[in-house]
Amino acid sequence: MDLTYLLELSVNGALAGLMYSLVAMGIVLIYKSSSVPNLAQGSLVMLGAYIVLAFSNGLGAPMWMAIPLAMAFMFFAGMGIERLALRRLAGRPIVMILMMTLGLDIFLRAGAMTIWGGSGRPMRIGISDDPLFLGPLLLNRAYVVGAAVTLVLFAVFVLFFRTRRGVVLRAISDDYMASWSVGISVERGVALSWALASVVATTAGVLWGSIQSVDQSLSTLLLKGITVGVLGGLDSLGGAILAGILLGVLESVASGYLDKLLGGGSRDLVVAAVLILTIMIRPHGLFGRHDIERI
Repeated sequence: MDLTYLLELSVNGALAGLMYSLVAMGIVLIYKSSSVPNLAQGSLVMLGAYIVLAFSNGLGAPMWMAIPLAMAFMFFAGMGIERLALRRLAGRPIVMILMMTLGLDIFLRAGAMTIWGGSGRPMRIGISDDPLFLGPLLLNRAYVVGAAVTLVLFAVFVLFFRTRRGVVLRAISDDYMASWSVGISVERGVALSWALASVVATTAGVLWGSIQSVDQSLSTLLLKGITVGVLGGLDSLGGAILAGILLGVLESVASGYLDKLLGGGSRDLVVAAVLILTIMIRPHGLFGRHDIERI
């Protein structure tokens, strides 16, 4: 066995896994504040990327300006989604809210196809395609940048959940009725979580769009994000980071060796297997609370 090849697969897999964690962070943010598993996060990633290109290519804004403008747009779009589609479902059975997020996913994908079509569009954010040399290892520069951004956002949200507003969001997740009874604005708290998740989705859309172009396939990152979220624990940001690294390494190493034997397609097979086994064996994830419901 070539140890250098194995190490290169593992390191690049860990970096890609941290980018999966970025998608999962949006799912965790909403779950931590509202106990809702958001099945529309993949479509929000796709939509955020398209909005960046709309500001950049459509309005002529430079990329350094288009990205924060798109984040601001998605912040308010996330609040709007919560206000129009989800607020009236507060306190209803979780399956109803779950189906609503699935409906949002289908609606956003169909809307994006109608407006922007199905052809891929490049996302040029200034990251070189040349590999980064780390001794004998070749690393993907986009993965390195994406992993760094993920870790920075992770630190920001860890600090956020220690603030008064963050504690309020966690209280809302624990008990809607108790939060209402002590005067907490549950509606505003949940809307904020959707707004923050939409900003995170935009960040993920920019980074993944720079790697694989911007098209409908960005919405399929939901599978990676939900797998990372379930594996790490749907209420654990730290779990999302560690689970992303674990999934990325497993996926990369497995595909590096199994694709030669199977002719490709082992990446999605590994992800699906991890999701199924986690739900069967440890449905609350590696670091989640034991009272997390199955999805």
